[in-house]
Amino acid sequence: MINKLIASMLPYFPKKLVWIFSKRYIAGESIADAIRASKELNAQGVKVTLDVLGEFINDLNEAEFNKAEYMELIDTIQKENIDGNYSLKPTSFGLLIDKEVCYNHIREIVAKAASYGNFIRIDMEDSPCTTLEIELYRRLKAEFPKNVGLVLQAYLKRTIKDLNDLMDIHTDEHPNNYRLCKGIYVEPAEIAYKKYEEINQHYLEDLEFLLKNGVYVGIATHDKPLIDGAYKLIEKYNTPKHKYEFQMLYGVTPELRQSIVNNGHTVRVYVPFGKEWFGYSTRRLKENPKMASHIIKALFVRG
Repeated sequence: MINKLIASMLPYFPKKLVWIFSKRYIAGESIADAIRASKELNAQGVKVTLDVLGEFINDLNEAEFNKAEYMELIDTIQKENIDGNYSLKPTSFGLLIDKEVCYNHIREIVAKAASYGNFIRIDMEDSPCTTLEIELYRRLKAEFPKNVGLVLQAYLKRTIKDLNDLMDIHTDEHPNNYRLCKGIYVEPAEIAYKKYEEINQHYLEDLEFLLKNGVYVGIATHDKPLIDGAYKLIEKYNTPKHKYEFQMLYGVTPELRQSIVNNGHTVRVYVPFGKEWFGYSTRRLKENPKMASHIIKALFVRG
C-alpha cells in the first residue's frame, strides 16, 4: 500500500526532487549526456543501446520532432565512435494514432542507422501494442534484415507462440534478433503470468527456444537466477558468443553487470535520456510500484 501511495503521489512532487531518484537510472536530458554515459560504459567494456525518452504521443507533430531527434542522435553517435546501437518506442512515432505514419518514420530511422551499418531495436510496449509491433518488425526486417530487432516479454502468455510464428522470417544468414525481458507493464492475469517463479520459468523456456534455434538474443535481466540459468543454457547448446549478449538497464546492478563482463560475455546497457525523463520516471513507477523502495533509498540514503 505504501509503495502504491508513493507511486500515485510522485507525479505531483517537484521535478528537482524526483530527479534525485531518476538521475541514477537516466543519463540526462541531452545527447551530450548520453555520449558521456556511453563513453563511460564503453571504457568498462560495455556496449550501449540509446533511447530518446518519449512515448504515447497525442499529436503526430510530436512524431516528426522525435524522428528528427533520432536522426541527429545517429549522426552524432557515429562521429563520436560510440560502441552502441539504438532503441525506440513506436508509440512515440504515433503507432496508436496512425500506424502507417509510424511505420514511415521508423523506416527512415532504420535506414539512417543501416547507412552506418548500425541497428535499431523496436521496444515492446503494453499489450494493445504487441501485435502492431510484431507486424512492424516483420515489415522492417524484410527490407533491413541485419539492422532491426524486436523486444519480447516473457510474462505474456502469447510469447512462446509469437516466437514460433516468427520463425518463418528467420534464416541462418539473417537470424531474427530479440531482446528477451520479463516485462514491466501491468497486464491482466488472463494474458500475463503474475508469479515470480512462473515468470522465470517461462523466461528460461523462451530463452531455450531461442538458443536452440540459433536466434540472436539479448538476455535482458538483472535477476541472478535467470543469469545463472542462461549460463547453463549457453553451455548446453554450446552457443557461440556472437549469437547472444546480456542486457541491463543504466544504473542498475553495476556489480552484477561487471561480473558478466569479467566472465567473458558481451553486455549491453540500455541508456535512456531526453527531456521527457519526468514522464518516463513517473510512468515506470506507476507500472511497477515496487520501485518505490528504491526511491526511498535514493532520497534518504543516497542523499
